[in-house]
Amino acid sequence: MKKIISLLTIIAFVSISAFAQLSNSPDTYETEKGKLLVHPVNHGTVAFTFDGKTIFVDPYGGADKFSDFNSPDLILITDIHGDHLNSETISGLDTKNTIFVVPQAVADRMGEELQDQIVIIGNEETTTQLGIEITGVAMYNLPDDESSRHKKGRGNGYLINFGGTTVYLSGDTEDIPEMRNLENIDIAFVCMNLPYTMDIYQAASAVIEFSPTVMYPYHHRGQDIQRFKEIMSVGNPEVNVVLKDWYPSN
Repeated sequence: MKKIISLLTIIAFVSISAFAQLSNSPDTYETEKGKLLVHPVNHGTVAFTFDGKTIFVDPYGGADKFSDFNSPDLILITDIHGDHLNSETISGLDTKNTIFVVPQAVADRMGEELQDQIVIIGNEETTTQLGIEITGVAMYNLPDDESSRHKKGRGNGYLINFGGTTVYLSGDTEDIPEMRNLENIDIAFVCMNLPYTMDIYQAASAVIEFSPTVMYPYHHRGQDIQRFKEIMSVGNPEVNVVLKDWYPSN
């Protein structure tokens, strides 16, 4: 009995220690044009600082979460759902000089006062804003039919080129062919939460296939990302899976 209790204690300690290591502090990557800082913010929200610019993707959770950042130069929005297009958060930010890159469905739901700041792109379309190349990527549920929570063509995942370093943000999607066929991705952010996107096993299968250099599980509320990392360590140990605290308590 003592041995069993000791083993359980060790398992609990290891589990607690693993989660204690999670943080939402920024990570730094070198690019051809200087440092890229990656800031996990909340749920599906990511911020980047690069070349003197501040970029937010799907700002959500209230403007207070962005108080440590400069006013955004660019905001990318993936979809119309409230955890991606969050009007309350956006209205609390200083966006008078911000360029918004969004799909048409998102532009249709944004306020009239922002329409002159919007650049619309669809899947497989590219725009360059402030020297940063941005390409829309398909994001949708399978099967792509009337029951789909995310229909193909409505939203965008994004490829962002930061000084020769390519970042992929999946948006809300399943392990679709367009994801599996990606190549030369340096940093990837891939969603995994049911029932809206996919489970950790679908996500791992796709990530194993397109093999980014660095991969962040995000938009993963309720999923076992530790287990995801274990699967990846066996399926494709060349991918550096980085776990961060996307759901801080304060």
